[in-house]
Amino acid sequence: MDFDFEAPLEELKEKIKLLDEKAAAGDATASSKAAQLRKKLEAQTARIYSTLEPWDKVQLARHPGRPTITRYSKEMCDDFIEIHGDRVFGDDPAMLCGFARIGDQRFMLIGHRKGDTVEQNIEYNFGMANPEGYRKAMRAMHLAEKWHLPVVTMVDTSGAFPGLEAEARGQAEAIGRNLMEMAALETPILTIVTGEGGSGGALGIAVGDRILMLENAVYSVISPEGCASILWRDGTKAPEAAKALHITSSDLAELKVIDGIIPEPVGGAHSHPEATMENVKAAIISNLKELEKVSASHLTENRYKKFAAIGRFN
Repeated sequence: MDFDFEAPLEELKEKIKLLDEKAAAGDATASSKAAQLRKKLEAQTARIYSTLEPWDKVQLARHPGRPTITRYSKEMCDDFIEIHGDRVFGDDPAMLCGFARIGDQRFMLIGHRKGDTVEQNIEYNFGMANPEGYRKAMRAMHLAEKWHLPVVTMVDTSGAFPGLEAEARGQAEAIGRNLMEMAALETPILTIVTGEGGSGGALGIAVGDRILMLENAVYSVISPEGCASILWRDGTKAPEAAKALHITSSDLAELKVIDGIIPEPVGGAHSHPEATMENVKAAIISNLKELEKVSASHLTENRYKKFAAIGRFN
């Protein structure tokens, strides 16, 4: 997937590729020219990614190459044991839950699951969970509370699945119950928005003591396209809506909706997934160590105050 804002970078990459081919064929000067262009590419990439517009970040958040929770569970965690089913209706593959370990830090990992291929995305419903997904997540959280384990949730969804069957099985009730029960859960909750954080589908696993976002993730009450279609009856005005919604990590940190930003390597998480996962791992370990020092009663009290304060301005 190529972005419009990356067009100048693609031209440089093509020139470097041609020079590398000449160098391999024995051209003595091609190698040094390629090295110079690589430095130019690195500088230009840093410049472009430091001046991205909100709509550019929406596209980055949706990039299919960004690490999914499946990759985080396999490559970031030393151990991961998945649990299945909501004990009411069935198992929703769009929501991944399981016991995880990084070093000596154990926790319950929960998150929306997107696929790496079209077939996987169809299987996982593109990360849009059904009611049984949210009920499975709540069951996993109660298990974590029982075993005195912190909870780490990873948000990456355009929203909860809005189908008729999902509504018939109580989609709104399942999300609403999660909000209520997470607010009172007596164990630390760390939420990380890794890609898209869309509407109530995101919030259904995001009532955390600390909320972090990857640098190029987005978090909003509605998608820019949906906002544009409501306000202007024109979906092509999505870039304007993205700016008006203040959905980027820097905007939300300034508004105190989130508590911190996890940096992405230059070029985005999709360009350097391993480095991105290392940054996320470090954030999980440091934040959980701090949260585990807080008593259960203070956790729930602070969590309530945190969410009650959102949207208050002088």
